[in-house]
Amino acid sequence: MFPAHSISILVSNKPGALVRIALVFSRRGYNIDSLVVSPTIDNSVSRMNIVAHGNPEILAQIIQQLEKLVDVIQAKDHTRQNVVAKELVLLKIRCKAEERAELLQICNHFKAHTVDMTEVSMIVQLTGSSEKIDSMVSLCKKFEIVEFVRTGKIIMMRGENKT
Repeated sequence: MFPAHSISILVSNKPGALVRIALVFSRRGYNIDSLVVSPTIDNSVSRMNIVAHGNPEILAQIIQQLEKLVDVIQAKDHTRQNVVAKELVLLKIRCKAEERAELLQICNHFKAHTVDMTEVSMIVQLTGSSEKIDSMVSLCKKFEIVEFVRTGKIIMMRGENKT
């Protein structure tokens, strides 16, 4: 299997930009595993962080095609580069009173925070690497996960380098 590629794209903040970018991946038969679009300090520009699995040569071609799009300012593959990569997950977990201590212990271990608590459920927030989130979700499966919302991966180059 091919590795996951983390791609960052700076785009003009205009209607239709996301559709045009997604079509480039679709035409090549690539599924986007995660996609995060967010504003930058400059309101006229947005940043997209895309994670996709696939052949590195074809992904290089996709990046070249992306850079030819009118709305794209810059597209870079950050795979195997020195980046900070984070995700956020919210888990709503149904747990009985006698299970709550164990669930809170798991949260403490992963440095997760409870953002809501009722008599029968908790909403837990966790930020971190994909692996850290996967590990906590795996441990929480012994409880009843009622809802699960996960952002895509966001990345930023370390040091003075621009993403």
